[in-house]
Amino acid sequence: MRNAEYGWFLDLASQLSEMKHDHYKQLLAISTLIELLVDKGLLSPEEIKTKASEMEAELNRQLLL
Repeated sequence: MRNAEYGWFLDLASQLSEMKHDHYKQLLAISTLIELLVDKGLLSPEEIKTKASEMEAELNRQLLL
């Protein structure tokens, strides 16, 4: 195949790479915030787990409506 036929694939691969990098940066920021909140005693790991479970259950409930 010629390079022109691969153009869409290369564009898609580039976009996916950018999305993965953005996702990593967002995950790092969220993880950092959680660690700081726990380290400062503002939240406990159990509170975070409980709230995450509640939010996941609510999301699943909404998706089933």
